[in-house]
Amino acid sequence: MNRLVTVAEMTLRELARRRGVLLLLLLMPLVFWLIRRDSYVGQSIRALLLGISWAVSTAALFATSAARELEPRLRLAGYRPHHLYLGRMLGLWVLGLVISVPFFLLTVVDAANLRHGGIAMAMLCCVVVAAPFGMLIGALLPRELEGTLLLLTVVAVQMLLDPASSGAKLTPFWSSREIATWAVDHTDGGYLSRGALHGIVVTVLLIVTVAGVFAVRLRSRRHLHHAPLV
Repeated sequence: MNRLVTVAEMTLRELARRRGVLLLLLLMPLVFWLIRRDSYVGQSIRALLLGISWAVSTAALFATSAARELEPRLRLAGYRPHHLYLGRMLGLWVLGLVISVPFFLLTVVDAANLRHGGIAMAMLCCVVVAAPFGMLIGALLPRELEGTLLLLTVVAVQMLLDPASSGAKLTPFWSSREIATWAVDHTDGGYLSRGALHGIVVTVLLIVTVAGVFAVRLRSRRHLHHAPLV
């Protein structure tokens, strides 16, 4: 557990050094919100959720890319692959929750007649899914530019697809849109249950995939030995 916390702290410190990145992480959801603010409130909420998803995914992508050179040294120091990807994921989840809080308060102040518990749950789904999703892209695509373009493509597709279509259910952040529909339009509980189930399934699949990718990429080498930790 201590090693997970250590990696989480390292992740947050690395992102904190990139102040421009942190500014963009806060600016992107706000821009998404402002663009749709003058239209139907449901559109502004869904745009805000996509902005949060983009921000956390991008942070995960940058954190994964930045840690590539450090990971072999941590492996030699005795850190196992699950310490690295779970610790980083933990740090990104904390960052995502910190980012989400002011935007949740924004919806409370700026929009009326919402199920605020549903809005909070939709934001939680965004954060929980976005962290492993961005890490997976960062692990598979070592260059940040390609990863950022892929993230942009996913967000664009998510925004353009009809949420009721079968193809939309294959996108990673469909859960937040479904829960947001329940929270904004006061629909039946089926939207909430479907969204929650989708978020859980997607998160589990992403974590398992990230674990597999990191296990292969950071597999132990037989001619190397772990140095004891001081």
